[in-house]
Amino acid sequence: MEMVSGFRPDDDGDSMRLSMRVTYGDWFAAVERPSGVFMLLLAGTLVFGAIMAPFSLRSAAAQAPANKPIKLVVLGDSLTAGYGLPADAAFPVRLQKALKDKGIEVEMSNAGVSGDTTSGGLARLDWSVPEDTTAVIVELGANDALRGIDPKIPRAALGQILERLKARKIPVLLCGMLAPPNFGADYAAQFNAIYPDLAKAFGVPLYPFFLQGVAGDAALNQGDGIHPTAAGVDIIVKAMLPSVEALLSTKSGQRS
Repeated sequence: MEMVSGFRPDDDGDSMRLSMRVTYGDWFAAVERPSGVFMLLLAGTLVFGAIMAPFSLRSAAAQAPANKPIKLVVLGDSLTAGYGLPADAAFPVRLQKALKDKGIEVEMSNAGVSGDTTSGGLARLDWSVPEDTTAVIVELGANDALRGIDPKIPRAALGQILERLKARKIPVLLCGMLAPPNFGADYAAQFNAIYPDLAKAFGVPLYPFFLQGVAGDAALNQGDGIHPTAAGVDIIVKAMLPSVEALLSTKSGQRS
């Protein structure tokens, strides 16, 4: 069978090259032997690409954090841990769902330990709050107040927690607690002042009272009168949600 270009199967490489020149004419010759202008353009493109490559890498690196997941840690006591409640009714779980309903996806860490004091929270801070944490909600102090611990101790412990998180550039929402009345007005005044004082000193947002809307309401508390029911937790979450959204927006730029 005769080929269109005159190429025959037993031709060698030179014959095929010649036949291709016959078929495609000057176009093939131009591609095979680029002109001087073409070579200059090619060299210029390669040099420009080499110069711009580092800037492209920096741009990609700058955009990478936007793709990181939001990781929120709730550092607290039994009010965070979900004492007396099913696992899916604990405060961090319900908060995570509320954020998701607002279009904010969060990886939530329940770092609540029942019976923990502010000093206990400080002692476990580093392993409770991993390096890749986006933000922290601090809910500690109820057990200090219930035990009548000298207010200077929770003030110092919470101050160190805030100082260390600030050094790590992790935004914090500080949740306030109120002392029970049985230790007297003087004790309550000293204890209750801890949270607004520290929030102002460290420049962090304050949610004034974690149990706002729930404390003292028998229908929203378990039999001990201290720990909220599932319905009580939902009220806390609903009331605190705007503050948490604001906290996350400062770090991630993600808003509802």
